[in-house]
Amino acid sequence: MKFGKEFRAQTVPEWQDAYMDYNFLKTLLKEIQRFKHRNRPPVTPGHGLKRKMTLYRAFSGLTRHNHPPSPSDSADIESQVILVNSVQKDGADSYETKFLMSADEGGEYELVYFRRLDDEFNKVDKFYRSKVDEVMKEAALLNRQMDAFIAFRLKVENPQGCFDRSAELTRISNDVATSAATLAATTPSGARASRRVAHMDIIEEGGSISNHEHSDESSDEPKDVNMIKPMNTRVEERKPNSIVAIRPAPLEVLKNVRINNTMETPRSTIKEFLNVPKPAELNFTRKNLKKVEDQLKRAFVEFYHKLRLLKSYSFMNMLAFSKIMKKYDKVTSRNASKSYLKMVDNSFLGSSDQATKLLERVEATFIKHFSNSNRSKGMSILRPHAKKERHRITFSLGFFVGCMAALILAIILVVRTRHLLDEKYKIEKDKYMENMFPLYSLFGLVVLHMLMYAANIFYWRRFRVNYSFIFGFKRGTELGYREVLLLGFVLAVLAQASVLSNLDMEMDSKTKDYEAITELLPLGLVVLVVVILICPFNIIYRSGRFFFLTCLLHCILAPLYKVTLPDFFLADQLTSQVQAIRSLEFYVCYYGWGDYKHRENNCKSSGVYNTFYFIVAVIPYWSRLLQCLRRLFEEKDPMQGWNGLKYFATIAAVCLRTAYSLDKGMGWRVLAWVFSVIAAVVSTYWDLVIDWGLLQKNSKNRWLRDKLLVPNKSVYFAAMALNVVLRLAWLQTVLNFQVSFLHTQAMVAIVAALEIIRRGIWNFFRLENEHLNNVGKYRAFKSVPLPFNYDEDDEKDE
Repeated sequence: MKFGKEFRAQTVPEWQDAYMDYNFLKTLLKEIQRFKHRNRPPVTPGHGLKRKMTLYRAFSGLTRHNHPPSPSDSADIESQVILVNSVQKDGADSYETKFLMSADEGGEYELVYFRRLDDEFNKVDKFYRSKVDEVMKEAALLNRQMDAFIAFRLKVENPQGCFDRSAELTRISNDVATSAATLAATTPSGARASRRVAHMDIIEEGGSISNHEHSDESSDEPKDVNMIKPMNTRVEERKPNSIVAIRPAPLEVLKNVRINNTMETPRSTIKEFLNVPKPAELNFTRKNLKKVEDQLKRAFVEFYHKLRLLKSYSFMNMLAFSKIMKKYDKVTSRNASKSYLKMVDNSFLGSSDQATKLLERVEATFIKHFSNSNRSKGMSILRPHAKKERHRITFSLGFFVGCMAALILAIILVVRTRHLLDEKYKIEKDKYMENMFPLYSLFGLVVLHMLMYAANIFYWRRFRVNYSFIFGFKRGTELGYREVLLLGFVLAVLAQASVLSNLDMEMDSKTKDYEAITELLPLGLVVLVVVILICPFNIIYRSGRFFFLTCLLHCILAPLYKVTLPDFFLADQLTSQVQAIRSLEFYVCYYGWGDYKHRENNCKSSGVYNTFYFIVAVIPYWSRLLQCLRRLFEEKDPMQGWNGLKYFATIAAVCLRTAYSLDKGMGWRVLAWVFSVIAAVVSTYWDLVIDWGLLQKNSKNRWLRDKLLVPNKSVYFAAMALNVVLRLAWLQTVLNFQVSFLHTQAMVAIVAALEIIRRGIWNFFRLENEHLNNVGKYRAFKSVPLPFNYDEDDEKDE
C-alpha cells in the first residue's frame, strides 16, 4: 500500500483537518517535477563508455582508512539548500524555512512548496501542543479523582480506621524501594522535583496524594512545561528511605468532596426536578464504591485511548514529513531533507515525550487500582482487541441469501401451481390478506429496516464516518454491515419458511378449520425473536442487543433519562415503524380475541382496539417530543423547543389521518389534509436544513454545505428530492389511492416500506452532518462524567 493511502487510513477522522496535507504537498512536488521535465536539455547520445562510470573508478581497497575531514567536507553556507529558523508569531513558537536557491530556474515553485510545508508543520505542531496541554490538565484532574477514590476506598474497607499502621507503612516503604527505578524512568522529563507542581507529576500514587495540600496551594501558579527543570536523581534515590513522603491517602480529602449526581436514573432525575436536598455527607457503602470505581475505570479507559491516538498522531505526522522531504530530494536532486528533519526532531512534535510517559503512568495506575495488579487483564481492558472479519460470517451470509432466494422461488411456484390467485379462492384470499398478511408484514418491515441500516454502515465506513464513536458503541463490539445483513437474512428466511408452511387457502374437510400449528407460526416467531433479544447469555451479539434494549428503555422513559444521540436516533427510527408497531397490536388482538383457527377477527369493530390504534401510532412521536422537552430543560436550547413543536404537529397529523381511516367523514379529511401538509412542510425543512445541514445559500457548494463527504454533488440533490417525494407517502391515506390488483393491506405495507427507505436515506446524511460537526470541533472522544466533585470546583463555577 502506498504511504498516502496508509496515512489516510491511520488518521483520526475527527482530526483529519489537523493532519499534514500530504496529498497537496505531493501535488506541489509534481508541479516542480513537470517544470524540470519541460526545461530539461535534450540528452545527446554518447559514443564513449556505455557502462556506468562508477565501474571504472580506482579501486579503494577492501579496508577503509579513517581520513580526517577535509575543509571541503564541512557544512558550508553556500552548499546548503534551506535554513530553518524559529520565530515568534502571535505569541507562539513557529518555524520558517528560507529557501537559498530561489535564484535557480524554477526556484519559485520550490519557494511555494516550502512556504506551504512550513504552514503544514506549524499547524501540526500547534495542534499537538494544544492537545498535550489538554491531556496534562485532564491528568491533573484524574489525579485528584484518584486521591478521593483511594481515600473513599480506605474509608469503606476500614470504616473505623483500625489497621496496622506500622505494617502498612513498612509495606509501602518496601513497595516504593523496589519501584524507585521504574518511577524515575517513567516520570515525564518536564516534571518538577518540587511538590509545588504536583499536577505535573502525573497520577502519583504516593507523593501527590500525601502532599495534596501543597498541590492545592500551588494550583493557581502559572505552569510552563518547557521551563520545568529535570528532577534530581539523587533526590529520587533518597525518597524510599523517607516514609513521611509516601504515606496512605489522607482521609481529610473527603471533607471537601461529594459524589456527583449525573442524573442518569429516573430516581435521580425526579429528585433533581423536585429539588430534593442532597445529603451533606458521603455515604460510605460498597455499592457507592463500586459505582465510583466503574466511573473512574471508564474515565481512565477513555483517557488512555486519547493518549494512544495522540501518540499515533505524532508518529504519523513525523513519518509524513520524512516521506515528503525524501520525495523532494528525489525530485529536485537536492539534499534538503537532513536540515529540515533535524528541525522536526528538535521541535515539540518530535522531542516531547510527555504523552508517552503519561501513557506508561496511566497503564501502571490502571493495572494496580482497577485490575488487582493483573497486567494482562488490565491491558485487555485498556487495549481491546481489534475486531476481526471472520470468514464464517461471509459464508453464513451467502448461505442464507441463497436460502431466501430459494424460498421466494418456492412460494411463487406454490402460488402458481395451486392457482391460489384464481377467483374461486377470492373469499379465502381476502381472509388471508386481512388476517395473515398483517402478521407477516411485521417481519418484512423489520428486515427492510435492517437492510437499510446495513447499507448505512457500508457507506459510513466507505466515507470514513466514525459511526461507532457517534453512537457510543463499546470499542470492538459494534456490528459491521455483514453482521447486520446476516441477522436480517436469517429473520427473512425464518419468516418465509413460516409463510410457505401455512400458504393454504382451504380448511380441513373434517375439522372445518385451518391447522392450528401452522397458524401459530407467526406468533411463535415473534416470541423467538423477543427471547433472543432479551437472552442474558453471551450469544448472538449480546453487547449489541443490550445496547439496543438500553436505548429502547430510554425512549420509553424518555423524560427520565438524559437524552443522548443513540436514544433520539432510535426514537426517530421508531417513528418510521408505526405500521410495524400497529402489527404488534394486531398480534395481541388476533391471537387473544380472534378466531385464528378460522382466520377471523373483529378487531376493527372493537372500541379498545381502535383506541390503541391511535395510541401506538403516537408513541414514537410522543417519545421524541418528551426528549426534546428534556433537552430544552437541560440545555436551554430554543431549537429543541421548535423541534418539539414539529413533533407535536406530526402527532396531530397522525391522529387525524388515523381518525379519517376509521371514519370516512369530510370533516376528518379536511383536518387531516391541513395538519398533514403543515407537518410535512416543517419536517422536510427540518430534515434538509437542520438535520442534514444543507440548503446553505452562501456555501461554496451552492445550496449544499461547505464540507461534503460524497464527491458527487448530484447525490445530495437526488437525496433531497427523494426525501420530499417519500415524505408525501401519507397522501395515499387521505386520497384513498387504490390499485386494482393490490389489496388495501398490501398498499398500507408499501407505503410503510417507502417511509423506511426514506428513513434509511435520512440516516446516512444525518450522521454525515454529525460527523462533520465533530470534525469541525476536533471532537474525537466521549466526555465521561467523573464521580467526585470538589467544593472549590463549585466555587469556581459560581
